[in-house]
Amino acid sequence: MAKKPQPDDALFLESLMDTNLYSMGAYFTDQHPDLVDDVIERSVAIEQQGLRGYADENGMPLESVFETLLTGLAVRYYKAVAS
Repeated sequence: MAKKPQPDDALFLESLMDTNLYSMGAYFTDQHPDLVDDVIERSVAIEQQGLRGYADENGMPLESVFETLLTGLAVRYYKAVAS
């Protein structure tokens, strides 16, 4: 059974929304809703394989792989806080 939210919980959750990561995730989700699942899936694969391993395996520049990882993290962060 979930505990009843406390007033401090609301303030804490509100503070989580005041971050660049949250804003980035919200923007990507709003602008590219059809790509959300794909970017999350790719970011998980990057976490598992590492930046260099994923870049080498997929023939991608390291910078692009990092941007994909960061975007996926931002979208997951946004979804976790907004839910």
